[in-house]
Amino acid sequence: MPTYEQLQHLSPEQFRRACGVKLQTFNRLVEVLAEAKAKQKPGRPSIVSLENQLLLTLEYLREYRTYFHIAQSWGIHESTVCRMVQKTENKLIKETDFHLPGMKQLHGSEELSLTVVVDGCHRTGD
Repeated sequence: MPTYEQLQHLSPEQFRRACGVKLQTFNRLVEVLAEAKAKQKPGRPSIVSLENQLLLTLEYLREYRTYFHIAQSWGIHESTVCRMVQKTENKLIKETDFHLPGMKQLHGSEELSLTVVVDGCHRTGD
């Protein structure tokens, strides 16, 4: 995946296609991460910007790539990728603007729809 610096020059539609979220949503997510970081104790600064940490996390969540493969793409250690993804996820989970309704709410909703997919293929002659 390209870095944030490379993606920020794309049109909003191309940006969304590249990372899976609208540019406005991405910027809001970065704000949430920055606010959470400001509340932390100072420590060793990350070698990866908040924007790129978010991109890396979105890549993990969206593409189901392994930490190993993401680490190879970004030129960092696999354990660093793991820590970044976990920290980013945890910070975003705490932000109520991005919460999805829980299963109890969904089950009580009249808007709930169920889709069932059945594979009807039958192989013969083996």
